[in-house]
Amino acid sequence: MTDPITSSQPPWTPEAPRDALLRRCIDALARNGFSDLSLREIAEAVGTSHRMLIYHFGSRDGLLAAVVNAVEAEQRAALGELSASKADLLDISRAFWQRISDPSLAPAERLFFEVYAHALRGRPWTDTFRSTVIAAWERALIDLFTSHGFAPDDARRRARLTLAVARGLLLDLLITDERDVLDDTLELLVPIMTPPRPEAAASVTGSGAAQSP
Repeated sequence: MTDPITSSQPPWTPEAPRDALLRRCIDALARNGFSDLSLREIAEAVGTSHRMLIYHFGSRDGLLAAVVNAVEAEQRAALGELSASKADLLDISRAFWQRISDPSLAPAERLFFEVYAHALRGRPWTDTFRSTVIAAWERALIDLFTSHGFAPDDARRRARLTLAVARGLLLDLLITDERDVLDDTLELLVPIMTPPRPEAAASVTGSGAAQSP
Protein backbone atom coordinates (compact mmCIF):
# COMPACT_ATOMS: atom_id res chain seq x y z
CA MET A 1 0.00 0.00 0.00
CA THR A 2 1.28 3.47 -0.83
CA ASP A 3 2.21 5.47 2.23
CA PRO A 4 -0.27 8.39 2.47
CA ILE A 5 2.32 10.51 4.25
CA THR A 6 4.91 10.32 1.51
CA SER A 7 3.07 9.45 -1.70
CA SER A 8 2.55 13.09 -2.71
CA GLN A 9 6.23 13.97 -2.67
CA PRO A 10 7.53 15.58 -5.89
CA PRO A 11 10.42 14.01 -7.85
CA TRP A 12 13.65 14.02 -5.88
CA THR A 13 15.52 17.28 -5.63
CA PRO A 14 18.44 18.19 -3.38
CA GLU A 15 17.20 19.15 0.08
CA ALA A 16 18.52 21.64 2.58
CA PRO A 17 19.92 19.92 5.71
CA ARG A 18 16.92 21.00 7.82
CA ASP A 19 14.44 19.71 5.23
CA ALA A 20 16.27 16.40 4.89
CA LEU A 21 16.30 15.97 8.66
CA LEU A 22 12.64 16.87 8.87
CA ARG A 23 11.86 14.21 6.25
CA ARG A 24 13.72 11.61 8.32
CA CYS A 25 11.71 12.62 11.37
CA ILE A 26 8.44 12.27 9.42
CA ASP A 27 9.51 8.83 8.22
CA ALA A 28 10.32 7.79 11.80
CA LEU A 29 6.95 9.10 12.94
CA ALA A 30 5.19 7.02 10.28
CA ARG A 31 7.07 3.89 11.32
CA ASN A 32 6.73 3.99 15.08
CA GLY A 33 5.37 7.32 16.32
CA PHE A 34 7.35 9.34 18.82
CA SER A 35 4.91 11.33 20.92
CA ASP A 36 6.25 9.70 24.08
CA LEU A 37 9.93 9.91 23.15
CA SER A 38 12.42 12.39 24.51
CA LEU A 39 14.42 14.55 22.11
CA ARG A 40 17.43 12.25 22.57
CA GLU A 41 15.30 9.20 21.78
CA ILE A 42 13.89 10.88 18.67
CA ALA A 43 17.43 11.76 17.58
CA GLU A 44 18.47 8.14 18.01
CA ALA A 45 15.46 6.96 15.99
CA VAL A 46 16.39 9.18 13.03
CA GLY A 47 20.14 8.66 13.25
CA THR A 48 21.25 12.09 14.38
CA SER A 49 22.11 13.90 17.59
CA HIS A 50 19.79 15.81 19.88
CA ARG A 51 22.11 18.80 19.44
CA MET A 52 21.43 18.76 15.69
CA LEU A 53 17.68 18.66 16.31
CA ILE A 54 17.97 21.61 18.68
CA TYR A 55 20.08 23.50 16.11
CA HIS A 56 17.46 23.12 13.40
CA PHE A 57 14.21 23.16 15.40
CA GLY A 58 15.01 24.92 18.66
CA SER A 59 13.46 22.36 20.99
CA ARG A 60 11.49 19.13 21.11
CA ASP A 61 8.28 21.17 20.92
CA GLY A 62 9.59 23.03 17.89
CA LEU A 63 10.41 19.75 16.18
CA LEU A 64 6.93 18.32 16.83
CA ALA A 65 5.30 21.47 15.47
CA ALA A 66 7.51 21.38 12.36
CA VAL A 67 6.65 17.73 11.72
CA VAL A 68 2.91 18.36 12.06
CA ASN A 69 3.06 21.46 9.85
CA ALA A 70 4.91 19.50 7.16
CA VAL A 71 2.49 16.56 7.23
CA GLU A 72 -0.47 18.94 7.06
CA ALA A 73 1.06 20.69 4.05
CA GLU A 74 1.53 17.33 2.34
CA GLN A 75 -2.09 16.39 2.91
CA ARG A 76 -3.24 19.72 1.44
CA ALA A 77 -1.04 19.01 -1.58
CA ALA A 78 -2.72 15.61 -1.91
CA LEU A 79 -6.13 17.27 -1.82
CA GLY A 80 -4.93 19.63 -4.52
CA GLU A 81 -3.93 16.67 -6.68
CA LEU A 82 -7.35 15.10 -6.23
CA SER A 83 -9.00 18.42 -7.07
CA ALA A 84 -6.91 18.75 -10.23
CA SER A 85 -8.12 15.34 -11.38
CA LYS A 86 -11.51 16.94 -12.20
CA ALA A 87 -13.24 14.04 -10.45
CA ASP A 88 -16.71 14.32 -9.04
CA LEU A 89 -16.75 16.23 -5.74
CA LEU A 90 -18.27 13.27 -3.90
CA ASP A 91 -15.58 10.95 -5.26
CA ILE A 92 -12.89 13.42 -4.19
CA SER A 93 -14.27 13.59 -0.65
CA ARG A 94 -14.49 9.81 -0.35
CA ALA A 95 -11.00 9.30 -1.76
CA PHE A 96 -9.52 11.92 0.56
CA TRP A 97 -11.24 10.37 3.58
CA GLN A 98 -9.79 6.98 2.68
CA ARG A 99 -6.40 8.62 2.45
CA ILE A 100 -6.44 10.44 5.77
CA SER A 101 -8.08 7.54 7.62
CA ASP A 102 -5.41 5.08 6.47
CA PRO A 103 -3.85 3.38 9.53
CA SER A 104 -0.37 4.43 8.46
CA LEU A 105 -1.32 8.04 9.20
CA ALA A 106 -2.51 7.32 12.74
CA PRO A 107 0.81 8.27 14.45
CA ALA A 108 0.87 11.62 12.63
CA GLU A 109 -2.77 12.27 13.48
CA ARG A 110 -2.28 11.53 17.16
CA LEU A 111 0.61 13.99 17.14
CA PHE A 112 -1.60 16.50 15.29
CA PHE A 113 -4.23 16.44 18.03
CA GLU A 114 -1.57 16.68 20.74
CA VAL A 115 -0.14 19.81 19.13
CA TYR A 116 -3.69 21.12 18.64
CA ALA A 117 -4.26 20.84 22.39
CA HIS A 118 -1.13 22.88 23.05
CA ALA A 119 -2.25 25.44 20.44
CA LEU A 120 -5.51 25.88 22.36
CA ARG A 121 -3.38 26.97 25.31
CA GLY A 122 -1.57 29.52 23.15
CA ARG A 123 1.89 27.97 23.45
CA PRO A 124 4.30 30.22 21.51
CA TRP A 125 5.86 27.29 19.66
CA THR A 126 2.48 26.56 18.05
CA ASP A 127 2.19 30.01 16.43
CA THR A 128 2.73 28.73 12.88
CA PHE A 129 0.42 25.81 13.50
CA ARG A 130 -2.35 28.10 14.77
CA SER A 131 -1.98 30.41 11.80
CA THR A 132 -2.46 27.59 9.29
CA VAL A 133 -4.49 24.85 10.96
CA ILE A 134 -7.80 26.47 9.96
CA ALA A 135 -6.90 29.17 7.42
CA ALA A 136 -4.78 27.07 5.05
CA TRP A 137 -7.35 24.28 4.91
CA GLU A 138 -10.18 26.77 4.52
CA ARG A 139 -8.49 28.26 1.45
CA ALA A 140 -7.90 24.83 -0.08
CA LEU A 141 -11.49 23.72 0.52
CA ILE A 142 -13.00 26.99 -0.72
CA ASP A 143 -11.04 26.55 -3.94
CA LEU A 144 -12.38 23.00 -4.20
CA PHE A 145 -16.00 24.02 -3.65
CA THR A 146 -15.90 27.05 -5.94
CA SER A 147 -14.34 24.95 -8.70
CA HIS A 148 -17.47 22.80 -8.54
CA GLY A 149 -19.92 25.66 -8.91
CA PHE A 150 -20.54 26.96 -5.38
CA ALA A 151 -20.68 30.69 -4.74
CA PRO A 152 -17.74 31.96 -2.59
CA ASP A 153 -19.77 32.65 0.56
CA ASP A 154 -21.50 29.29 0.33
CA ALA A 155 -18.18 27.60 -0.40
CA ARG A 156 -16.68 29.06 2.76
CA ARG A 157 -19.50 27.78 4.97
CA ARG A 158 -19.25 24.33 3.43
CA ALA A 159 -15.47 24.37 3.76
CA ARG A 160 -15.58 25.07 7.50
CA LEU A 161 -18.26 22.46 8.11
CA THR A 162 -16.41 19.84 6.08
CA LEU A 163 -13.14 20.55 7.90
CA ALA A 164 -14.80 20.30 11.31
CA VAL A 165 -16.56 17.05 10.43
CA ALA A 166 -13.44 15.45 8.98
CA ARG A 167 -11.39 16.25 12.08
CA GLY A 168 -14.16 15.04 14.35
CA LEU A 169 -14.37 11.76 12.46
CA LEU A 170 -10.60 11.34 12.63
CA LEU A 171 -10.59 11.91 16.37
CA ASP A 172 -13.42 9.39 16.71
CA LEU A 173 -11.48 6.88 14.59
CA LEU A 174 -8.36 7.21 16.74
CA ILE A 175 -10.41 6.50 19.87
CA THR A 176 -12.81 3.81 18.63
CA ASP A 177 -11.23 2.32 15.48
CA GLU A 178 -14.80 1.86 14.21
CA ARG A 179 -13.86 2.35 10.59
CA ASP A 180 -16.99 0.86 9.03
CA VAL A 181 -19.26 3.05 11.13
CA LEU A 182 -17.32 6.19 10.29
CA ASP A 183 -17.07 5.38 6.58
CA ASP A 184 -20.85 5.15 6.60
CA THR A 185 -21.17 8.33 8.66
CA LEU A 186 -19.17 10.23 6.06
CA GLU A 187 -21.99 9.64 3.60
CA LEU A 188 -24.09 12.13 5.58
CA LEU A 189 -21.95 14.79 3.90
CA VAL A 190 -23.42 13.95 0.50
CA PRO A 191 -25.81 16.96 0.52
CA ILE A 192 -22.90 19.24 1.45
CA MET A 193 -20.84 17.86 -1.43
CA THR A 194 -23.60 17.96 -4.05
CA PRO A 195 -22.91 20.84 -6.46
CA PRO A 196 -25.73 23.26 -7.26
CA ARG A 197 -27.62 22.44 -10.45
CA PRO A 198 -26.99 25.03 -13.18
CA GLU A 199 -30.62 24.81 -14.29
CA ALA A 200 -31.79 25.56 -10.74
CA ALA A 201 -29.59 28.65 -10.53
CA ALA A 202 -30.86 29.81 -13.92
CA SER A 203 -34.44 29.25 -12.78
CA VAL A 204 -33.94 31.40 -9.69
CA THR A 205 -32.34 34.16 -11.78
CA GLY A 206 -35.14 34.02 -14.31
CA SER A 207 -37.80 34.14 -11.62
CA GLY A 208 -36.22 37.21 -10.08
CA ALA A 209 -36.09 38.91 -13.45
CA ALA A 210 -39.76 38.17 -14.09
CA GLN A 211 -40.75 39.85 -10.85
CA SER A 212 -38.78 43.02 -11.54
CA PRO A 213 -40.87 46.09 -12.38
